[in-house]
Amino acid sequence: MFTVMIVVFVIGYACIALEHPLGINKTATALLLGTLMWVFLTYMEPAVASIDHHLIEHLGETAEILFFLLGAMTIVEIIDTYGGFSMITDRINTRKKSTLLWVISLLTFFMSAVLDNLTTAIVMVALLRKLIADKHDRWFYAGMVVLAANAGGAWSPIGDVTTIMLWVAGKISATNIIAMAFLPSLISMIVPLAILSFTMKGNVQRPESGNNYSCYADLSTRQKSLVFCMGVGALLFVPVFKTVTHLPPYLGMLGGLGLLWIVTEIMHRRDPKCQVERLAITNILTRIDTPSILFFLGILMAVAALQTGGQLGMLSASLDSIPMEEPNKYYFITIIIGILSAIVDNVPLVAGAMGMYSFPMDHYFWEFLAYAAGTGGSILIIGSAAGVAVMGMEKIDFIWYLKRISWLALVGYLAGCIIYIAQRAFF
Repeated sequence: MFTVMIVVFVIGYACIALEHPLGINKTATALLLGTLMWVFLTYMEPAVASIDHHLIEHLGETAEILFFLLGAMTIVEIIDTYGGFSMITDRINTRKKSTLLWVISLLTFFMSAVLDNLTTAIVMVALLRKLIADKHDRWFYAGMVVLAANAGGAWSPIGDVTTIMLWVAGKISATNIIAMAFLPSLISMIVPLAILSFTMKGNVQRPESGNNYSCYADLSTRQKSLVFCMGVGALLFVPVFKTVTHLPPYLGMLGGLGLLWIVTEIMHRRDPKCQVERLAITNILTRIDTPSILFFLGILMAVAALQTGGQLGMLSASLDSIPMEEPNKYYFITIIIGILSAIVDNVPLVAGAMGMYSFPMDHYFWEFLAYAAGTGGSILIIGSAAGVAVMGMEKIDFIWYLKRISWLALVGYLAGCIIYIAQRAFF
């Protein structure tokens, strides 16, 4: 069953990649894959001890991501419904494709360091929908949002789940990871951005303003600003909540959503029925992309089965047996881990590396691992939480991303690796 699980995972992964040619929704494939992987795990010889315990443990970890995603998507949808994003889009006057690409990418890069790559990707896709009408033009910008969000999260101790793992475990310090990973992360975004900006000519077409929001046309500027500031404040509060309370980030996100919900309920107590129904959070929740959340559930549980079954541990052990001298050996291992994180979730890969090595705090391996695991996931659209969220929201085709964005992400990733190694050699 050990080998069967690997084969089934590869087949399921291929079906997800070939979603459009096969005509089978990737969410259905992911859910079936996640279920089958755990079924096969129960028949492994020798059987994995306390399979129920492992299942509940991984389901809990996955649920944290799902509830975080649900809360973030709802808050962003609330801001959008109340017209809050117009406060930003109205200030972005350029329609030149290349200039807009730089503005969006740099904004995403620095926002991701303050929020996290998943939340930032969700916010930026909502902004793109207000700025770009053509779907395929928007896909290029969404692809750069994935690259920029992952790059921005890699150099911040609170920007990516794997960086948070290393920071909380005492493997890296906040000041050192910022100092050593900032430049490689920036280069990993700048290189693809520069290449892509040469190919993007002309101007973007803005979406036409419809009357979809006629029910809230009478909202005051004060009400719109209040919802916008509270929504953004709730997103920004999450890393603060995590640092102060040491509780999981999803609790902070759900708490912010609850507070925003209460404020909007009070705000519309005496409003006309049409406006209340249109702006009610219960109505807004029906527009959340549930298939994307279920896709997350399926793919993460499938990877968790590989972690529990020992396949990922075997992969880590085989990497450690590479006959090379230090530091080149660990540079090479880390680069491979980064590339593998585009295929397999980076969280179990980093967790496996943390269990295998006992290097001191701020050792170059941990710094490089934070960069590689954070940015390597951009090579495939389902290689990171940000990529999966963007894929679901914009319905981006896996093969389209593979043909047009993956090679840019790989070039940027390798350029950042070279910069980090050179940085260590000289400084």
